Amino acid sequence: MRMMQKMGMKIDAIQDVSEVIIRTSTKDIVIVEPSVTAVVVQGQKMYQVAGGEVREAQAQAQVVPSGPTDADVQLVAQQTGKSAEESKKALLDAGGDLAKAILQLKSANP
Repeated sequence: MRMMQKMGMKIDAIQDVSEVIIRTSTKDIVIVEPSVTAVVVQGQKMYQVAGGEVREAQAQAQVVPSGPTDADVQLVAQQTGKSAEESKKALLDAGGDLAKAILQLKSANP
């Protein structure tokens, strides 16, 4: 332990870990009740996972709700003179297509 400290290594056990999930594009590797240690070497933090029951499962598709970005809403609002709410609605209706949203708002009656 002293030798590691002289080399600039710091080791800390992480308590009460119930599971570790390693997610790849094709599968999830779940390690139940592992022993986890954080090791810091020259400012870089690494985690060591040992023991525990290992299970593999097919990766589940992550559905992330997305909407127009604030920058897109501002751009449409600036180009059309419409409010942020109207611009956001137009972007949602246009499926995020900036040009389509701008044309839709410009062609609508004022």
